[in-house]
Amino acid sequence: MNIRTVAGLCIALAACSQKNRTNPDWARFANQYVEAYFTARPDVGVADGRHEFDGKLQDFSPAGLDREVTRLHAARDRAAKFPDTSLDIQQQFERNYLIAMIDTDLFWRETAQWPNRNPQFYSDAIDPQVYLTRPYAPPAQRMHAFILYEQALPRVLEQIRDNLRTPLPRTYVQQGRDLFGGMADYFEKDVPGIFTSVRDPGLQNEFKDANGFAVRALKMLDRWFELQAENATAVFSLGPDIFQQMVKTTERVDLPLDRLEAIGKQDLEKNLAALRDACAKFAPGKGVDECVAKDDADKPPGSPVEAARGQVKELTDFVSAQKLVTIPGTEQAKVDEAPAYARWNFAYINIPGPYEKNMPSVYYIAPPDPHWPRAEQMAYLPGRATLLFTTAHEVMPGHFLQFLHENRVPSLIGRIFQSYAFVEGWAHYTEEMVWDAGWSGGDPEMHIGQLTEALLRDVRFLSAIGMHARGMSVEESERMFRESAFQDAGNARQQAARGTFDPAYLNYTLGKLMIRKLRDDWTASRGGRSAWQSFHDQFLEYGAPPIPLIRTAMLGASAGPPL
Repeated sequence: MNIRTVAGLCIALAACSQKNRTNPDWARFANQYVEAYFTARPDVGVADGRHEFDGKLQDFSPAGLDREVTRLHAARDRAAKFPDTSLDIQQQFERNYLIAMIDTDLFWRETAQWPNRNPQFYSDAIDPQVYLTRPYAPPAQRMHAFILYEQALPRVLEQIRDNLRTPLPRTYVQQGRDLFGGMADYFEKDVPGIFTSVRDPGLQNEFKDANGFAVRALKMLDRWFELQAENATAVFSLGPDIFQQMVKTTERVDLPLDRLEAIGKQDLEKNLAALRDACAKFAPGKGVDECVAKDDADKPPGSPVEAARGQVKELTDFVSAQKLVTIPGTEQAKVDEAPAYARWNFAYINIPGPYEKNMPSVYYIAPPDPHWPRAEQMAYLPGRATLLFTTAHEVMPGHFLQFLHENRVPSLIGRIFQSYAFVEGWAHYTEEMVWDAGWSGGDPEMHIGQLTEALLRDVRFLSAIGMHARGMSVEESERMFRESAFQDAGNARQQAARGTFDPAYLNYTLGKLMIRKLRDDWTASRGGRSAWQSFHDQFLEYGAPPIPLIRTAMLGASAGPPL
């Protein structure tokens, strides 16, 4: 049942009998919060389609960072002062959702001290892809916005350099070089060609000057990171207390680390057992390593980008035919090669926000690092089955479909804010869901692709806990990616390094397990498999809050633990 059809905006069926207490003061506060949020973070406004913020960047000076923390605390205090008795059910949910998002921001800024520790903190805030790849306006208008962005960039890069405390961890130094050095290369070599259709000589000259200054500033910051390598350390861990606080504060999952770790190990062992069974069918008589290598050796014809374009259509047809989840709208997802500065993970998707209309999303696939040995480059390219489930994750029915729903939810808060475990948990959950729904008729080669993707996320889960709470080294994590997730050398190296600056990447498996448990509990009395579409549609109507909030809304206060 679609919750939009149940007493308007009621969040939970059990609550629909309550008196409607819609509070206009809450609606005003929510709108004011979003406007203040975009003003403080204009890059988010631009990504969401608010182009009056075009060309503007955040103030990352110490004073600017302090102002944002002060704003967040004041907003949280105001939100918390709205009692349940003053709000209807929808507004109560929105209040709890917004407070959770503010708590997440404050955790990363205050507790984890990410602005002073982690160059990855700044990655999304300086990403110019909206101007370069999203046709939201004529090229000359987007070129002008990009010029303003480039003119503002050198100041922000200086702030980033000044904020970061040294010595930095080795993996952070390399991440900084990949990010800022990659941007310099991309701006210098690729960006000029994007605006060749603009015939305005004045604009072209302005662009040439701004681009030159931006490239020089990026190269200077890249050089600064290069100089940090000499004194770089292996010290990056959050520590067990802060790591556990991260999970509780940002995802509302309050479990001891021992319990979390046991859950991750259980899922790893479950998937390893399933992999052994699939390998017995696909490569009888061979070991699991050989079986996975055989699966990976079946590369898709052409490039991964070309193959993924066909897979998007196949998966879209399958989701519709199997009635897994409603596909709203007519928006499309394009597939392209990832730009040079955004290749620290194999694939990602850039999706227009709720204020854009009929804009395409772009699913980016990273080529292997050309500096790697030839054999590592070839191993990095995914097999046909692995690429299929990557495409399911990024596009259909994963991120792309989830954001089609999120951009249409009635709640303003639900359209703007996302929990990591919801977004990545949903995308990872859909890989397994597609397989369980009968993709490829049970072909064991395809099952191996799905399982290796699940094992990759299981090892992320255990590496995050291990490296940030158990003293695991980067090298030990890398070895676990090789031995338990069957990753090639290049991917294993990338994944272990990512865990040092993205400790929350356990959220892929954490979110998947919470969604699967909620689905099984909710559908148990509603028809089981036949109720999947109803469950998925209703689940996606909440926006993307921490999943325990949805569990309580869908199952009531006695819903039980999320895991």
